[in-house]
Amino acid sequence: MRVRGMSIRTEKTYIYWIRFFIRYNNCRHPSEMGATEVVRFLGYLATERHVAVNTQRIALNALAYLYNQFLKQPLGDLEFNYASKPQRLPEVLMAAEVASILKEMVGRDKLIFSLLYGSGLRISECLRLRVKDIDFSQGSITVRDGKGSKDRVTIFSSTLYESTRGIISAALALQERDNQKSVGPSIPGVLAKKYPSAYRQPAWMYLFPSNSISRHPVTGVLCRHHLHDSVPRKALKKAVVAAKLANKRVSCHTFRHSFATELLRNGRDIRTVQELLGHSDVSTTQIYTHVLGQHFAGLTSPLDAIT
Repeated sequence: MRVRGMSIRTEKTYIYWIRFFIRYNNCRHPSEMGATEVVRFLGYLATERHVAVNTQRIALNALAYLYNQFLKQPLGDLEFNYASKPQRLPEVLMAAEVASILKEMVGRDKLIFSLLYGSGLRISECLRLRVKDIDFSQGSITVRDGKGSKDRVTIFSSTLYESTRGIISAALALQERDNQKSVGPSIPGVLAKKYPSAYRQPAWMYLFPSNSISRHPVTGVLCRHHLHDSVPRKALKKAVVAAKLANKRVSCHTFRHSFATELLRNGRDIRTVQELLGHSDVSTTQIYTHVLGQHFAGLTSPLDAIT
């Protein structure tokens, strides 16, 4: 997987499902099994574990990689039907609701969720931001190695300039202290070898560094990674309760949904929104048009004309 350049997240996910599959089949070696066992396992996930169809797809992708690429035992046509996937509209927040949640936050947590809503970032993309990814002069943020290993550029609200500069200053001060111990931010493996002193350069420092030092999962080098996503999730849970919005299902991704919805509500074309979100297919972006109701494209209910 590493030779093929797969991300650490994908690697961990594939290993998890491969191990699950082996344990489900009483620890038989995968080379002794095949398509029959794979179909039975996927059926078990749908009927017994009641997993979502996307989870089922990920499990199949992991097993397909195991058999087709690693064991060189192609599974062929499985003649397998995925579990039905009901279409669900994304949960979105109105601007006033976002403001009420942000009002209950301070400092780092407030900036993180302001970026999610103001720039349409995923939580993982936000936490991986480095100093070099912020362009104050252009008012833009470069998202590197996003979903599908794609880079993209999105907007950066001018209202966040001051707080972002403050968080950068704090991060660089931490980097200086780490550098005195010959430690710095984690650097992608190849670049770490090509530029061994890159961890000393301010450009590579994370905006939201972790509170502790750990070893890189691939290289084993002692470094400081970015903040774990469990930290902002806990902060969000408290803020939602404090803002008295506990009746809504609010997650980190809700802010990204709300970003897209607000842009469409304000008349931005769907193609622009697609590029800002980094969607490969415009049909993915079109789901937000169903959330807008009468606010989209000036549509109103026919009943409005007679009442």
